[in-house]
Amino acid sequence: MKASFKVAVSCVQAKDSDDDEEVVQVDRDHFMDEFFEQVEEIRGCIEKLSEDVEQVKKQHSAILAAPNPDEKTKQELEDLTADIKKTANKVRSKLKAIEQSIEQEEGLNRSSADLRIRKTQHSTLSRKFVEVMTEYNTTQSKYRDRCKDRIQRQLEITGRTTTNEELEDMLESGKLAVFTDDIKMDSQMTKQKKIMIIICCVILGVVLASSIGGTLGM
Repeated sequence: MKASFKVAVSCVQAKDSDDDEEVVQVDRDHFMDEFFEQVEEIRGCIEKLSEDVEQVKKQHSAILAAPNPDEKTKQELEDLTADIKKTANKVRSKLKAIEQSIEQEEGLNRSSADLRIRKTQHSTLSRKFVEVMTEYNTTQSKYRDRCKDRIQRQLEITGRTTTNEELEDMLESGKLAVFTDDIKMDSQMTKQKKIMIIICCVILGVVLASSIGGTLGM
């Protein structure tokens, strides 16, 4: 009788143990499903960032190629820049959350296939994110330098001078648009002065010719 009872208890305990393992496995599978959903979301955000960076390059080229860029193009560039910043912050936050989760499990000396998978995915996504943001920062830096070169050339035409530090301050403060408008006005005034000089020379030539002709005729 006692032997039968022990066997029954043992069977119940074994069943409970199997049930616990099954619950743990189900929870683990659910956790990994959620993790891979996060991975896909982050990957999609990084792809969007890459596309936006390429679009920024096109907008930069359009603005630099135009003598007087329209407001629509400049607004589109500002919107793209804001979107990139927003998406980058989102990706950075999600990658940080995954990193903290991994560190927490490593702190408990846990080691599993799931943990290795998560570490690999996190490393891959982080590398891609850094690559895209590095490309974006390089693009912004090149655009900034080209803008400064363009302004320097315009300044040389109008006879105005400014230091590199002054240009940097204008770029940082957002006063560059006002400054370039002043340059355009100076350029227009310079052109008008040149035209007036040419007209005066022509008139003077006509007057001199008439005077000489009149003198010879006399």
